[in-house]
Amino acid sequence: ETIEMTNREEAEIQVSELDLLSSMFPYEEEFIVTDQLAVAELKHYVENEFAEMPSSKVQFILNVKPDVSNNSMVEFSMACALPFKYPSVLPEITVRSSLLSRSQQIHLNSDLKIYLMENSSGEPCMLSAREWVKDHAAAYIDKELSTSSVTILNATESEDITFTRLWIYSHHIYNKQKRKNIIDWAKELSLSGFCMPGKPGVVCVEGLQSSCEEFWSRVRRLTWKRILIRHREDVSLEGGGHTEIQNQRKFSTLEEKCFDAHGARGNHMDLGQLYHFLEEKGCADIFKMYFGVEGH
Repeated sequence: ETIEMTNREEAEIQVSELDLLSSMFPYEEEFIVTDQLAVAELKHYVENEFAEMPSSKVQFILNVKPDVSNNSMVEFSMACALPFKYPSVLPEITVRSSLLSRSQQIHLNSDLKIYLMENSSGEPCMLSAREWVKDHAAAYIDKELSTSSVTILNATESEDITFTRLWIYSHHIYNKQKRKNIIDWAKELSLSGFCMPGKPGVVCVEGLQSSCEEFWSRVRRLTWKRILIRHREDVSLEGGGHTEIQNQRKFSTLEEKCFDAHGARGNHMDLGQLYHFLEEKGCADIFKMYFGVEGH
């Protein structure tokens, strides 16, 4: 069951997320708060128990340059507003770019919203929204398809040729039966990746999109203190044959990885070891998404 957050807790989360954004993006060309007064009110509200609720939402702009070699000049701006109930409700984000037609912009914004609805589950999600825009937005510049042809295209293609990698975060994974389920289900669904039990628990699975989604729907039905998809990668494969799928994999099978930190019960994992493991697999940037810090 979800525990209702109080307005003040939500405000505290907003303040700490704004602090994180300004430390990650110190330059105005990347991150700019458009309403300083709203931020000041929000901070005042957090620090004083008798303060009134802020009168206006915090608004800011994140500018993102996508990782695309040929579109080095493109910039997307994300105009963001945080409703008072954020992160219990989704942020209001509008992505714009001079190179997007109106229909492309609508398409992109609605896909971003679907992504957040599926993945944020009441967690702060500005960084993952920015990450999604960085990874996906440039593709919309070339999408001039009418909606009907998009649906037909998706229906025929996405059946078998999207390769997906899910990065799942859990408050902890100790239960032996759950750990067995994770390994057995991955095997049954031909998914590779790894599971790091302990606290926090980290699970990565990769393979066909439909198999990853089936895996996630089974795992989330188990009882967890907290579990969510921290990050999702989708790659469309031309043709999507066995070889192409194998080529996308960063892990050979799904195995349990214990990075023992020699804690009191040996259950707090050594995050330094996790970082080096991810680095070997070419996934070091994921570490920051999980823990909000650069690894070492």
